[in-house]
Amino acid sequence: MRYIAFDVETPNRYNNRMSAIGISVIEDGQIVDAFYSLVDPEQPFDWFNTRLTGISAESVSGAPTFPALWEQIEPVLSSGVLVAHNASFDMGVLRHCLCDYGIAWKPAVQALCTVVMGRSLLPGISHKLNDMCDYYGICLDHHRADSDSNACAEILIRYLKSGAAPEKYIRTYRME
Repeated sequence: MRYIAFDVETPNRYNNRMSAIGISVIEDGQIVDAFYSLVDPEQPFDWFNTRLTGISAESVSGAPTFPALWEQIEPVLSSGVLVAHNASFDMGVLRHCLCDYGIAWKPAVQALCTVVMGRSLLPGISHKLNDMCDYYGICLDHHRADSDSNACAEILIRYLKSGAAPEKYIRTYRME
C-alpha cells in the first residue's frame, strides 16, 4: 500500500488556509519521496502562528497560492492513503482550501490518523508529535511542515513494522 503523509501549517487562528505543506510518500515501509512548499494563504498572519511556525507574510512573498500549488500536489495526494498526525486538523485545512477556492477534487477521501492509531497501539502514553518522536528517537523540527510530515511517516513506519493493521484505522473524510 502507498501512504501519503502530509502536514500543513496555518497563518492564523481560523485554520482555513495553509502557509506551508510537507508531504512524505511511503512505499514498502520506507519513505521514497518528499515535497515541501511555502504557500501564500492570501490571508493575514496572526502573531502566534508566525511565532510558532516561523512563517510570516514576508516568508510567503512570491510563494504559490493554494490553487497554483494544487496542480502540483494533487497527483501525489491522489496516489495513496492520506496520513496525518491529528488527521482531523490537516484534513480540515485541506478541505477548507479546496472549498474556499472552488476546487473540485473527490467528495470524500480515505485517510489514516497516526494519533488515533497510536492511542490504540500504545495506550497510556502521550501521542503528541514531539513526544512520539522522543519515544521513537525520530529527529523533529516541530511545526515545520516538512519535518512534521517526515515524522508522521516515520511513526507510521514504526507501527507497520510492529505488525499493526492500518486498514482498521482508515477513515473517510468529506472533502466538499
